[in-house]
Amino acid sequence: MPSKKALSADNQQERLKIESWILGFTDGEGCFSISFLKNSTTKNGYQLFPEFVITQGAKSVQALKIFEKYFKCGKIFINHRHDNHKEPLYRYCVRSISDLKTNIIPFFQKHKLKTAKSDDFKIFCRVVELMSKGKHKTEKGFQKIANLVKTMNRKKSRLLESPETKR
Repeated sequence: MPSKKALSADNQQERLKIESWILGFTDGEGCFSISFLKNSTTKNGYQLFPEFVITQGAKSVQALKIFEKYFKCGKIFINHRHDNHKEPLYRYCVRSISDLKTNIIPFFQKHKLKTAKSDDFKIFCRVVELMSKGKHKTEKGFQKIANLVKTMNRKKSRLLESPETKR
């Protein structure tokens, strides 16, 4: 029977492998973003959604399950896009500020991203921290967040409109 020390070393090696894999996969396929959803029930007319997302085709949904199992948070959703993909797309998505602060952000602070995504991640962390302090509820704080978000993800527009949220 192997000693506890040997088992512990095996477990540590396995953990390091999965952490390296998660880091590399995220560098290639992940996204840290902040979306603005029109919502007339909020003070400033928008609801903010910070999210960590990995998207994969149906054939690779097992990869998303690894993220869900490792982080013990988030969910996998089918993405009902109607574009040039020949298979359904799935998204592993974490939106809970609590889960982002306790599971996702600490992982990527410890395991540094190697691509330009690291810059987006730093901004993402600042926005999540501001939101956790309620700064997004003030006009000044909301504007500060909006200005930060403008510099993320190649400056794509993050304004979403949804029939469910138009009130």
